Formats: sequence, structure tokens, C-alpha cells
Amino acid sequence: MAQTTPIDNRAAQRTAFVLAGGGSLGAVEVGMLQALLDWGETPAFIVGASAGAINAAYFAADPTRAGADKLEGIWCALKRRDVLPFSLGSMLGMLLRRGHLVDSHALRRLLERNIPYQQLEQAALPVHIVASDMLTGNEVVLSSGSVVDAVLASAAIPGVFPPVRIGGRFLVDGGVANNTPISSAIRLGATRIIVLPTGFACALDRLPTGAIARAIHALSLLVSRQLVHDAERFAGDVTLRIVPNLCPLDVSPYDYSAGRSLIAQSRTRTRQWLETGGLDHAGVPQPLHEHRH
Repeated sequence: MAQTTPIDNRAAQRTAFVLAGGGSLGAVEVGMLQALLDWGETPAFIVGASAGAINAAYFAADPTRAGADKLEGIWCALKRRDVLPFSLGSMLGMLLRRGHLVDSHALRRLLERNIPYQQLEQAALPVHIVASDMLTGNEVVLSSGSVVDAVLASAAIPGVFPPVRIGGRFLVDGGVANNTPISSAIRLGATRIIVLPTGFACALDRLPTGAIARAIHALSLLVSRQLVHDAERFAGDVTLRIVPNLCPLDVSPYDYSAGRSLIAQSRTRTRQWLETGGLDHAGVPQPLHEHRH
């Protein structure tokens, strides 16, 4: 009897990579991307929110291992001041009721310097950025228009960054409505979704210091809780796989000094997960559930 070649069911599915938010912990998504690409995973499109929107926009310019390596270089050189240049002027601005602590000029410069296309529809890989309508709280998926404005909107933590006005709406962080946008990917036509979560700092021995640090830490906890909920909700609607996040993790999502280490650890952990059949099994990785060390 002639031997038949097994059919790879992945070829018949439309795979989306979904990148969650999580401040500086967004670095772990780079290691995940590298390992997935080495394994032969190539998405039909990518969806990102908050820090995940930054990674998604960068990666969509060159959705290859070389592109992921360039993104690693950006994260390794990144300083907190490149994203969150807090100063005495920031505090005075808050006291003067301007409504936010940090101007987004530094982040805008970072994006403009590193993203080689201007409009979302010009990306080499279709990319969709999730933000939230500040007035209604509704989810807004941006698939065309200025890539820099879209990413700034998706990363605009309320009270920390100013909202971004797009199409007559004031938009803020995607985490307000949908920080791990599984549902967005499904509506966009994905039949197979691989989620790249940032996780959360589960091994901190004390609360982060400062209002911004605490706000970002709280948001990262919210993202993880929502991801667990959404994974259980949509498990029957799509082939859903979640890459395990790092655990234990004692790096605050406000700490931008650990990018190189986070990427290396994440790349190794993801490779181990792939080699042990991770993509063949559904379910939420245990480190995403509530726990303490």
C-alpha cells in the first residue's frame, strides 16, 4: 500500500498572532516571536494592544526572523525615558489639570524613528491595532491610517498618557476594552490564534514605587485576568493556543532595564514548549492563573 503524507491542518487555517499589553514586559513577546518563527509559524495577520501594539507594528514591517531580531535590538537599547520621560514638568502639568502625567512626544519619536512605513495598510503583514474609545469604553480596531497615531492611542494608559484623537474619537489604551484581543482576531477572520502574553510580575516582594509604576503593574494584572477569561470563553470558537509566560517573574512592567534577559528567557521557554508539543494542546498556561510565590 502506498504511504500517504500526513495533512498539516494548519495550512487550511487562517492563523493570527495576538500580542497582549504589559508595559516593559512586552519584551518577552520578542523571544516568543523568534521561537515561533524558527518553528515555522507564519501568521496571516497580527493583532496588538498596548505594548503588544508597539511590537505588532514593528514586526509587521518585516515579519521574518530578521525582523524579530531587529525588534530585539530596539528592546535591548530601550530606556524608560524613551517611553516615559517623567519630570517635574509632568507633575506640574497634572497639578494644572491637563489630565495626564507624561507627554507622548518621546514615544512618538521612538515610533517614527523605527517603523519604516506610515500607514497601517502599507505594512508587509496585515496589522490591526486595538484601542478604546475614552468616552464610551468601546473597543476600536484600527486597520488603516497613521500607524504612529494608532499605536500611541493603543498605548495611551488613561491618566498617564494623553488620549489620541482619531476620526473624531478620543482613544486610549486597548486594555480598557480588550487588552488581549482574541475576540478581535476572530472577527477579523482568524480560525487559529496564537496568543503571545506578557504575563505579570508574580514574584515581586513589594509594591512598585510611584503612581505610574503602580498603574502599569495593575494594568498588567488586569490583562492576565482578562486573558484567562477570554480563553475560556472563546475556546470552542477557534483553535486557540497560548504561549506560556515567564514565571516566576520579579521584573516590574515599569522596569525597562531587563529587556535582553527577558527576551532570552522567553525564547528558551517558548522553544521548550514547542518541542514538547505545546501547539498541540489547548488550555491556559498555569502561570497566567492567580498565584503567589
